[in-house]
Amino acid sequence: MGKRLVLATRKSPLALAQAELAAAYLSERTGADCELLKLVTTGDQQAEWSLQEKGGKGLFTRELEAALLRKDADLAVHSAKDLPGDLAPGLGIAGYLPREDARDTLILRSGVAAPRTLATGSPRRRQQAALIYPKLEFVEIRGNVDTRLKKIADRNAADGTVLAAAGLKRLGIGSWPGVEFRAIAFESMVPAVGQGAIAIQCRSEDEARFAGVFNALTARSLGIERALQSALGGGCHTALGAHATRDTLFFYHEGVGVRTIALSEDDFACPVAAAARILGQLGLK
Repeated sequence: MGKRLVLATRKSPLALAQAELAAAYLSERTGADCELLKLVTTGDQQAEWSLQEKGGKGLFTRELEAALLRKDADLAVHSAKDLPGDLAPGLGIAGYLPREDARDTLILRSGVAAPRTLATGSPRRRQQAALIYPKLEFVEIRGNVDTRLKKIADRNAADGTVLAAAGLKRLGIGSWPGVEFRAIAFESMVPAVGQGAIAIQCRSEDEARFAGVFNALTARSLGIERALQSALGGGCHTALGAHATRDTLFFYHEGVGVRTIALSEDDFACPVAAAARILGQLGLK
C-alpha cells in the first residue's frame, strides 16, 4: 500500500465528516497518509433542483468519479445510497466502512403529534410515509441537514421531514431545538439501497490492492441490495427501498409495497441470482 492516498469527496458537512471517517479507517489499516480532495458536484451546484423531476442518478457522484479516472484521486468517498446500481466503466468499489444505523428518522416540529405536511422529495419516503399517515401532503426540501432542521423548527417548510439516522449520528446531532426525532422501523419504512453505509470507490485495476481492507459484513449486505437496484435500474426518481440484514431482506417497491423476505447463505454468495429470484417471485421481472 502506498504511503499517500488522495480521497475525493464532496464539500458538504456530512460528506466531509464521512471522508474524515474513511481517512481515519484507511490510515489505521494501511498506514497511509490520507489527503482530501474536496469537490463540488452537480447536485451541490443545483440546490434548487427537484431530484424527483430531474432524477438524481450520478448528480452527487459524477465529479468524484471523473477525478478517479483522471487519477487526480486514488479513492472516492460516497454515501453508498448515492451510487447508481451500474458504475461507470473503469471504476469499481474498493469496499465499505462498517455500516451505521440504516433507519430513517422522522423529524417533527415540537408539539406535532401527527404531521399534515412532510418535506421530502424522495418518492420512496413519500410513498411509505403516506402508508403511515394517509392524509399527508408533501413539499420539496433541499439543503444540508442543519438547514432542513432549521426550516422545520422555524415553520418555514412543513410539519416534519425524514432524514437518515446515520447522517444525523455522523454529524453529532442527537437533538435539535424545536423538533423531535423518531426512528422509523424497517417494517414501516424500508431504507434506500446502501443507506447508512460509506462506499469507497476506486479504479477497477486497483480493486485487488484494497482487498481485505474494508468491512466484509457491510459488503455482504450491499451485494444483495445493489443487485436488486441494478436489476430494476433504480435511481433517485424511483420508489425503491432495500435493506439486507444477516438473514432478512426488507424490500419496498411501488408495485408490491413493503415486503419481508428470508435470505439464505446462497443468496449472499450469488446476489445477482438472488435478485433475479426475488424480483421474479414478486412479479417485478
